[in-house]
Amino acid sequence: MLMPEIDTSVPHSARIWNYWLGGKDNYEVDQQAGDAYSKQAPQVVAMARESRRYLIRVVTHLTQDLGVRQLLDIGTGLPTQDNTHEVAQRIAPTAKIVYVDNDPIVLAHAAALLYSTPEGVTSYIDADLHDPEKIIGAAAKILDFNKPVALMLMGILGHIQDHDEAKRIVHRLQAALPTGSYFAHYDGIDTDPDLTKAQQGYDDTGAVPYVLRSPEQLSAYYEGFELLEPGLVPCPLWRPDPGDLPSATDIYGGVACKP
Repeated sequence: MLMPEIDTSVPHSARIWNYWLGGKDNYEVDQQAGDAYSKQAPQVVAMARESRRYLIRVVTHLTQDLGVRQLLDIGTGLPTQDNTHEVAQRIAPTAKIVYVDNDPIVLAHAAALLYSTPEGVTSYIDADLHDPEKIIGAAAKILDFNKPVALMLMGILGHIQDHDEAKRIVHRLQAALPTGSYFAHYDGIDTDPDLTKAQQGYDDTGAVPYVLRSPEQLSAYYEGFELLEPGLVPCPLWRPDPGDLPSATDIYGGVACKP
């Protein structure tokens, strides 16, 4: 497979996120943009790390407590520790995980994602979130949509500039899920002026923009689904691990069931 050319002249959100998480899959341009962002809004580093901890808790709850064995993770991002398939298959070796992304950087790292337990499946689909029909069609060749599926949209919907379009995409993907499926999500919110200013500075670099939205806007993604406790909340407050003393951050998430 030919690797697509990676543009290192502008910062990239997946690489900056990787930098904030302490990873090595980033370039100087990403480090500079990440440092500029965190200087304006220091909480963003905690947001990145708390979002990863949130993902781990969500996947653990889905597989261990709710018995989910099929997960569709759209907007994969760069591999790091405790990726979705690693968490799920540690608990349920037969779990099937489908990753979806259309980013050349992620595609170049796909080999790192494409391993699985012998009993399970880990697969990767090169597709754009703007094309939910393609995602559903490709995922249906791997996952059984007659059985519950966990749809995961973690930190990706902010890249859809128009909120109405974001809602349409989410609801189309949700419509393909059978009863008893789950929707898991998080995104950044717009209530902190420093964070909003830092995000605008990042967008101005020419990188793919990310829209911070209000908690009320994010709640629209859950329409028709039943939110699990504690609802749509700051990610650190979503079912924290025993002994943790979490503090709220400007990144909200929730998990909901399709009735």
